[in-house]
Amino acid sequence: MERLQKVMAEAGVASRRASEKLIASGHVQVNGQTVRTLGTKVSSRDTVEVDGVPLHREKHVYFLLNKPREVISSAHDEKGRRTVVDILREEGVDERIYPVGRLDYDTTGILLLTNDGALANKLMHPKFEVAKTYIAKVKGPVSNNDLKQLRLGVKLDGRKTKPAKSRLKESDRVKKTSIVQLTIHEGHYHQVKRMLEAVGHPVIKLHRESYGFLNLQGVQPGEFRELRPEEVKKLKQL
Repeated sequence: MERLQKVMAEAGVASRRASEKLIASGHVQVNGQTVRTLGTKVSSRDTVEVDGVPLHREKHVYFLLNKPREVISSAHDEKGRRTVVDILREEGVDERIYPVGRLDYDTTGILLLTNDGALANKLMHPKFEVAKTYIAKVKGPVSNNDLKQLRLGVKLDGRKTKPAKSRLKESDRVKKTSIVQLTIHEGHYHQVKRMLEAVGHPVIKLHRESYGFLNLQGVQPGEFRELRPEEVKKLKQL
């Protein structure tokens, strides 16, 4: 038996909090009866409907994608651009999946996709502080002081970012560019680009090479693989 709002979130109806609002406002029926009590528990034998539409409880699937450039981190795009979900659809994945978080249109690298709403919401919640490591090609020579500022945190929108790990991987004095590795535990809007710009180094290219303990070993740009059961278990323990 599981709480109704958890079942709804895992089925991709809405977040758990939004599901609670749907329940409280009388949009949810269990075995034909409208339920408004948030503590209600249901089993796999119960029929759950939202506004008369049956809840489809899919088997949970988990994928790791190496996102290429010029692909949208979304299930749909109003402008008709290719999305990360399109990549998996083209290879026969037909579950109703969605990305865990986002990577910018021009950013490449590791991205998780799933239909497990509960896990996705946990991984995206700031309090769980999942480490994400990026490789950035930036303008200008990066100094030790710049790296120190990134480690201590920089101010964005009046708030200081949490301490990050940073190191200089390469510097090209002729082209006046640098390669920086940056590990953060947050996920604010354009955070890595804005952090680097705040210390005077606009990003030219950005790649996310790891997410928690997961990396892109053996997965080429535009390719994906299904997560192994032990990896899923470890993600749930983060």
